[in-house]
Amino acid sequence: MEYIIIARWLIMYAAIFLFGLPIAARLLPMTSSRGVGLAVPIGLLLISFPAYWVGHLPGGWGLPALLAGTVVLVVSAGLAIIDFSKLRNEQKRIQIRFTQAMRPSRRAISDTVVVFVASFAFIILIRAFDPAVIPIGGEKFLDFGLLKTLSRSSSLPPTDFWFAGEPVKYYYGGHLTTILLGWLTETPPRFAYNIALAGYYATLVTAAFEVSGAIAEANGHARRVGGTIGAFFTGIAGNLLTAARLTVASLPASLERQATGIIAQQTGDSAQNINTALQSFSYWDASRVIDGTINEFPLFAWLNGDLHAHMLSTQTLLLGVGIGYAYYRTSRYKKRRRQILVFGAIPLTAAWQAVQNTWGFPSIIALGGLAILVAPTHPVTLLPWSEYPREAPRTNSHIDRIYYEIIRIGWTVGITLICGAIAVGFAAPFLFETATGGGQRTIEFLAPTMRSSIAGLLLVHGAFIIGILGYLYTQLSDQLSADSQSRARVVTGSILLVGGFAVLTWWLNLPVIIITLPVLVAALIGARITHTVGYEAVLIIGGAGLITLVEIMYLNEQAGPGRMNTVFKTYAQVWVLWAAAMGIAIPGLRRAQTPPNSSSSPSSTEQLSSEPDTSSSPTATVTATTQADSPTSIGENLQSAELFGSITQSIISVVIACLIISTSMYGVLAIGGHLAAGPPPGGPTLDATEFVDRAHPTEAVAIDWIDNRRGQPTLLEAPGTTRYHDDSRARATYSWYGNPAASLTGVPTVAGWNHEVGYRGQAAYRDRVSDVDLMYTSNASTRATLFDKYNIRYIWVGPGEQARYDNISFSMNAVSVAHHSGNVTIYAVDQSDFPS
Repeated sequence: MEYIIIARWLIMYAAIFLFGLPIAARLLPMTSSRGVGLAVPIGLLLISFPAYWVGHLPGGWGLPALLAGTVVLVVSAGLAIIDFSKLRNEQKRIQIRFTQAMRPSRRAISDTVVVFVASFAFIILIRAFDPAVIPIGGEKFLDFGLLKTLSRSSSLPPTDFWFAGEPVKYYYGGHLTTILLGWLTETPPRFAYNIALAGYYATLVTAAFEVSGAIAEANGHARRVGGTIGAFFTGIAGNLLTAARLTVASLPASLERQATGIIAQQTGDSAQNINTALQSFSYWDASRVIDGTINEFPLFAWLNGDLHAHMLSTQTLLLGVGIGYAYYRTSRYKKRRRQILVFGAIPLTAAWQAVQNTWGFPSIIALGGLAILVAPTHPVTLLPWSEYPREAPRTNSHIDRIYYEIIRIGWTVGITLICGAIAVGFAAPFLFETATGGGQRTIEFLAPTMRSSIAGLLLVHGAFIIGILGYLYTQLSDQLSADSQSRARVVTGSILLVGGFAVLTWWLNLPVIIITLPVLVAALIGARITHTVGYEAVLIIGGAGLITLVEIMYLNEQAGPGRMNTVFKTYAQVWVLWAAAMGIAIPGLRRAQTPPNSSSSPSSTEQLSSEPDTSSSPTATVTATTQADSPTSIGENLQSAELFGSITQSIISVVIACLIISTSMYGVLAIGGHLAAGPPPGGPTLDATEFVDRAHPTEAVAIDWIDNRRGQPTLLEAPGTTRYHDDSRARATYSWYGNPAASLTGVPTVAGWNHEVGYRGQAAYRDRVSDVDLMYTSNASTRATLFDKYNIRYIWVGPGEQARYDNISFSMNAVSVAHHSGNVTIYAVDQSDFPS
C-alpha cells in the first residue's frame, strides 16, 4: 500500500484548503461556517483554470502552467485576507488580517476536515481493493489514456491518443487537474488515477455537507444535521431498486409472481430477467433502471471506478450552487458584490465546468439564473444604470402579482443570458476548438415510446420525491392554514391541477410531469409567493427541471443509442442537486411547528418588504378565537393538538427512517460485496496498472517498453473496432484487444476506439481504419506512403493484430524489430529512409 504517496496528497489538499479558506470566507461571510467546505473546490478551480489558459501557449503545458495556477491561488488567497475596509488613508498601509467577521469557527473547520478525511479514506479503501483500469464495464481506458497523454504533452489541447496527430475532442478538465495534482505530489498517473478519485469524492461530499448545512442552518436547523444528511444522500445513498427487489423477494410466492408481472409490464423487461435479478445482487443493476438509459449515482460511480467527467465535475456544480447562495444572501445595497458574483464568479465557474464536463456548463448558468430569480433583490438592480425598483407589486391583486413576476422573470432571463455570454468568452478555447468536431449531433424530441415510465422514475428518484414533496407541503401548509381564502384557492387550484395533470399526461404522453410539475410549482410558489421556501428552491427546481427536460428532448449523438448519454450526464447532476436539497428537506420535516411569519424562517427575514401584519398570524387567530372558550375547552384543544402533533411527528419519523434505510441497502450490499471479493493477489494497492503484469504477462513488458518512449511518437495498432475488415476478435471497444498500448501509455495510435466516431464523424474514422488495415496488409509502397502520412514511428503486433490480420510481415526497408517479448513484436520505422 502506497501510504507515503497518500500522505503527500493529504498534505497537498490541506494546503489547497488553507489557501482556499479566505476566498471561501469572502464568498460566504454571512454563514457561520464562512463557506469552509467550498475551500477545496475553489482552490482546485483557481489552480486549474489559469493552468489551462497558460497551457495553450507553445510549451506552456508543464511547469509554466503549474506555476501559473499555483501563483493565482496564492495571490487570490492573499488578496482575500487583506481587509481593505481598514486601509489607513494617512499612512497608506493595508491591514492584512483575517477579520473576526470572516473567521470560520474551529467547529466548522474541524467538521469539514473530518468529513473530507473520512470520505477520502473510504474511497482509498474501495480503490485499494479494486484499483485496475480494466477496459470492461466503463471508460477506464479512455480516462487513463487522457491522464497519460496530458502527462506527455507540451501544450494544450493534448494529442488524442486514439487519433494520432489531432488534438483531443473531449472534455478533459478534471483529468488536467489530476495531472497538476500529480505533479505537485510527484505522483505518476498509475497512482494518481485512484488517489485523485478519492480526492474528488471527498471534495464532493464535503461540498454537499457545506451547502446543505449552511442552508439548513439559515432555516433554523442544526448545521451538522443538515450537512450530514446532505452528505449521506450525496455519497452513500443509492436509488430504490435494491430495496424494491428485496421487498418483492420477501413476498409469498404468489404475490411475488404478481409483483414480478407488474414490474415487467412497467419497465419493459422480461419476467425471467426480473426473477433472475431477485435471486442475486449485482452492484451494476442499480445504474440501469430505466430502459435505454444510464442512471448512475455517486456511490455506484466511485465503486465502478471510472475517472470520468460526470464525476470529476460534481464539486464544481456545488461550487456554482454556493456562489448562487452567496448572491441570494447578499444585501440589495451591496450592488458591486452582487455584480461580481453574477458577472464574474458564476461565469468563471461555468466556464471551467465546460472544460470539465460540457453537460454541466448550462446547468451552472441556469442555477445562477434561478438564484437571481428567487433572491429578494430585484434582478434589474444588477445593471449599472438601474435604480432600486419596487420589491413587491403595487397592490395585492392577482393581476398585479402575475405582471410583477413576469417582468421579474424577463429581467432574470436577460441577465442570465449576459452571464452565459461572459462564460462562453472565458471558455472560448475549449468551446470553439476542442468541443467542435465532425461528429453529428442534433437535438431531437423524444418519441413517446422512449419516455420513462412512472415506475422507473420512482425507482430512481422516489426517495427524493418523497422527502422534497413532504418538505414543500409542510412549508406551504402552515402559511395557507392561517388564511381561509388562500386555503380555499389552493384546494380549488389543487383539484384543477390534478385534473390538468391527467389531461396533460394523456395528451402529451409525458408521465414525468406527474412527478416533477407538483415539485416545480410548489417550490416556485414557496420561494416567490408565500416566501416560506428559501434558497433550497434553486436546488429543487434545478433538479426537477433537468428530469423534465430529458423526457422531452435529447442530444442525438454517437456516444450511445438514443438518449442514453443525455440521461446519463444529466441524472448525475440531478442526484447531486436533490441530495443536497435533502439536507434541508429532512430537518424541515422534523421541525417544530412555528408561526409561518416567524423570524426563524430565513426566507422571511431576508425579504425586503415591510413587517407582516400580525393580525393574520396563527397566533393572533388562536388568541381571538379562544378568548370566549372555557378553560376546559382550551385544555381539550391543547391536548388534541398535542396528540395530533405527536402522531404526525411519529409518522414523519417513520418515513424518514424508511428513506434512510431503503437508500442504504444498495451501499450495504455493494460495499460488502466489493470488500468481500478481496484485494489483488499482491495485497491492497492503488496502482491502476498492476493488473497488466498479472492478467496479461505476455504483453506487459512490451507496454512498459512503449511507455518508456519519450514524447508522443505515433504507434500503429489494430483499430479499436471489429468493423470494416474480417476480424476474429469478439470485440475491440471495451476489450483488452482494443488499443491496450496506446490507452495505457498515452502514445497515440492512428485509429483507437470507435468513440472517435462521435468526436470526428463516421467518415473520418472509417478512412483511418481503412488506412490502418492497409498498413498491416498492403504492399511496401502503399505502406511507405501511409507510414509517412501518419508519421508512424512504431508498429505494434500483438494478439489483437494477429486476430484481425492473421499473418503479418514487415519485410521492407526502414522497418526493423525494436523489441520483442512474450507474444508482442514492436517494429521501429525509420522515417529518414523513406524518399521525401
